[in-house]
Amino acid sequence: MPNLSDILKIRATYKNISRISQILNVFIKHGFGQFIEVLNLHRLIPFRKRIKIITEGGIPESTSMAEKLRIAFTELGPSYIKLAQLLSTRPDLITERYAEEFSKLQDRVPPFPFADVKNIIERDIGKRLDEMFIEIDEIPIAAASIGQVHKAILKDGSSVVVKVQRPNIAVIIEKDISIMRTIANLMVKYIPESEMFNPVGIVEEFSKAIRKELNFIEETKNIKIFAKNFKNVSKVKIPTVYSEYISTHVIVMEWIEGTRIDNIPELEKRGINKHDVAQVLVDSYFKMILEDGFFHADPHPGNLFVLQDGTIGIVDFGMAAWLTPDVMESIAAMLVAVVRKDYNALIDQFIELGMITDEMDFEKIRGGFMSDLIEILVPLYESPLTEINVAEYLDAVTRISVKHKLQIPSSMILIDKCLLIVEKIVRELDNNFNVITAATPYTAALIRKRYGPKRMFTKIERHMTELSDSLIATPKKVRLLLRRMINNEFAMKINLVGIERMIRDIDRSTNRLAFSIIVASIILSSSILTLSGVGGRIFDMPAIGTVGFIMAFFLGVWLLISILRSGRL
Repeated sequence: MPNLSDILKIRATYKNISRISQILNVFIKHGFGQFIEVLNLHRLIPFRKRIKIITEGGIPESTSMAEKLRIAFTELGPSYIKLAQLLSTRPDLITERYAEEFSKLQDRVPPFPFADVKNIIERDIGKRLDEMFIEIDEIPIAAASIGQVHKAILKDGSSVVVKVQRPNIAVIIEKDISIMRTIANLMVKYIPESEMFNPVGIVEEFSKAIRKELNFIEETKNIKIFAKNFKNVSKVKIPTVYSEYISTHVIVMEWIEGTRIDNIPELEKRGINKHDVAQVLVDSYFKMILEDGFFHADPHPGNLFVLQDGTIGIVDFGMAAWLTPDVMESIAAMLVAVVRKDYNALIDQFIELGMITDEMDFEKIRGGFMSDLIEILVPLYESPLTEINVAEYLDAVTRISVKHKLQIPSSMILIDKCLLIVEKIVRELDNNFNVITAATPYTAALIRKRYGPKRMFTKIERHMTELSDSLIATPKKVRLLLRRMINNEFAMKINLVGIERMIRDIDRSTNRLAFSIIVASIILSSSILTLSGVGGRIFDMPAIGTVGFIMAFFLGVWLLISILRSGRL
């Protein structure tokens, strides 16, 4: 029989049963029934539901699997929308087609009642609304899966926005994370080839990211870091936070009055210089990525506002990411290598970033990778600077990295995504804007720092420390290895990929064969009883034989349905 231990663990968590059932039903409805059966989760679905799935056609066949999965995630709500948004930044794991489809997901949901807003604020802050605000709008100006935003006026007359977390959203997301983790473990167990996509790692990455976003105190810390980094930049406005009105579920921050950065007609109407706005936007992101090492990771136009004097106001700091000095320097070195047409130096940076691992035989793929690089970069040198789309070329480099199965750091993919959005906004503001010129001061400063005496001394010191540690530790490790070999304690672990799935398939086939023999035995026995005329009669036929035939019929139909659903007729 199939191993049901994982399903029993799920059943033991009674509070998750209804949510699990809902998730499975949604996946089945959108054409993922076979996937659920492979994971042995079909046993949690009523038999009548399984029959209905087979008899119904489901959604149109013309719909791609990526689109079906996006629709299913949308229907499953906040946790899965956020997961899909995270996956959209990882084309190296889920392929470009799925990443592109998931990027279409919009995090917009109906607002929750103002009565809940009032209760959450008063509970968390410990004051009545009328003690904090002169007024607060009951209709939110924005509503998303994590929370919603209301405009208000503080007692001192300051205009503010109040961001309030949805009631019980943390509990819902924690429950979904628990279920996702179980499904990920089942995928690794029953679909060994899925391990190359690292489903468990994806769930853990999502878990860390969403928990940070759920903690508004973390977002407040992000705002304060950005405010410190941009305190001397007059053309970038980071909202002030009101520390006395901050909690895990509530943030009160300064209201920024401005025009959405993509509202071009309004910017023109107000006489704002669009080229200057583009310059400020690009400068601010290159500063974040190449100077500060801490960047706003959600630069969609709804989070960027242009004030009357051309200052850009940035809002919503739930998604932010740190970069290590090594990653920042590698980005700068890659830009320099592109400008100098030094493809070998570009590949060296990929190696330094860990994109090319020791397990890969890169010499075999080096030629193809180099050819692809040259193919996308050569046109770059033949184009005027004003026609160069830097973000598009960065995206192309990411695509060929995915093609050759390089391991791209998540921070690099996030940067790529951010720069694509920024590039699109800049093109709308000023199609002749020269992004490379804007990046030059930052890359030059990083390169100087990279090859400066202090940095070189630090690197030499670190490498010498690592070398000395290795020299000291090696004899001890060799002695330990020899001791284990002498004492017969030396063991080698061999992992046969796919062996568990093969065993499961053999087990399932054996069960079906045994089931078929039982059905055949019932038919044979019923035939003998019918011919012998033993027992009472139903419709002028021996009763026992008739019951046997009916039982064999239903068992046979059940077996046939099981085989059809497996797709292995």
